[in-house]
Amino acid sequence: MNILILGSGGREHTFAWKMAQSPLCKQLFVAPGNSGTSQLATNIDIKVTDFQSIKKLVLNENIEMVVVGPEDPLVQGIHDFFLNDKDLNHVTVIGPQANAAQLEGSKEFAKEFLIRHHIPTAAYKSFTKENVEEGYLFLDTLSPPYVLKANGLAAGKGVLILNDLDEAKKELKQMLVDAKFGDASTKVVIEEFLDGIELSCFVLTDGTDYKILPTAKDYKRIGEGDTGLNTGGMGAISPVPFADKGLMTKIEERIVKPTILGLQKDNLPYKGFVFIGLIMVGNDPFVIEYNVRMGDPETEVVLPRLKNDLVEIFQAIGNQNIKNIEIIIDDRSAATVMLVSGGYPEVYEKGKEITGIESISDALVFHAGAKIENNKVVTSGGRVMAITSFGKDYKEALRKTYQNIEKLHFDKMYYRKDLGFDL
Repeated sequence: MNILILGSGGREHTFAWKMAQSPLCKQLFVAPGNSGTSQLATNIDIKVTDFQSIKKLVLNENIEMVVVGPEDPLVQGIHDFFLNDKDLNHVTVIGPQANAAQLEGSKEFAKEFLIRHHIPTAAYKSFTKENVEEGYLFLDTLSPPYVLKANGLAAGKGVLILNDLDEAKKELKQMLVDAKFGDASTKVVIEEFLDGIELSCFVLTDGTDYKILPTAKDYKRIGEGDTGLNTGGMGAISPVPFADKGLMTKIEERIVKPTILGLQKDNLPYKGFVFIGLIMVGNDPFVIEYNVRMGDPETEVVLPRLKNDLVEIFQAIGNQNIKNIEIIIDDRSAATVMLVSGGYPEVYEKGKEITGIESISDALVFHAGAKIENNKVVTSGGRVMAITSFGKDYKEALRKTYQNIEKLHFDKMYYRKDLGFDL
């Protein structure tokens, strides 16, 4: 069959790499794609939220499956757009419908869902600019650090964790009154801080049944030792060493099962990935957030460990038949490190030539913010490239990745050298 992947990052290059291996995949298209996807598929320069142009492409190229990478088109209702169009409603779309996508699109919606279905999460309250004074009073009742979350989508940068009460109040005003994150922060969720170690759990569901994919742990901060500004992610490892059988049983019983049941009870049709951001407080898992798609850079360590035919799994999701798929996982650990542009996540330059890609050995190179210009691969974004390696444990996998990174170069290239420091 002909397949379209929507998106342009490392996640989408990883999807393309994995799906191109399937005998079920005849022709692969990526919109808009990047320099990496162009080696495996046909890149089409269409925005992921331009539904009419996507429709035209799907019909012209006889596409039968659309895999949605990023959250924006899901929150804007691309799945509903396909279902409601008689020319498109036969196409399998991997990603939830708009109502269910609110689990990521609205922090408040997610918190209400968690509380309603008795899924462990931090206590919280929501505020708008109309009751910002009540927000200040609520902050007074909490102990530091203070967690402020923009309610809407803010490209992974809408969460602030602050130690100073006055600074937290100032930031709350900036978010609500001064629209620091635009429309995303017209409402802000203030949460109690949970102290622990984070990990991510990935679930594939057809709305009725589910399969749990390998766990991963990503590193969000730009600076070593998890300091500095939040980014889209500086690297990841899989599996998470402390996620043993006992913990996975707790996660499944307390979090995964009630989440999938909750979707059914609330009549939220769901076909795709549920990404559950967790924090371990002592021996107990709590949900920090839901995402309604795969994470990036977690995809770059989770999918390489999946031995199944990914297209076959997606077909089973489309046919509501995932219960009959047995997920097969590579026992080895995988580690990925993200190479970023100097200055990221703030101002950075683009168009820097990337050299040394052809000399990488025994590692996978997933392009993210990179494109081809005058037959050269150049930087086009903040997070440029993810290098993934396997090892008997995460330390060996990281060692291989770092050795390979030394062969790569672009002007002002930066990466974290301390992944796994907290394990």
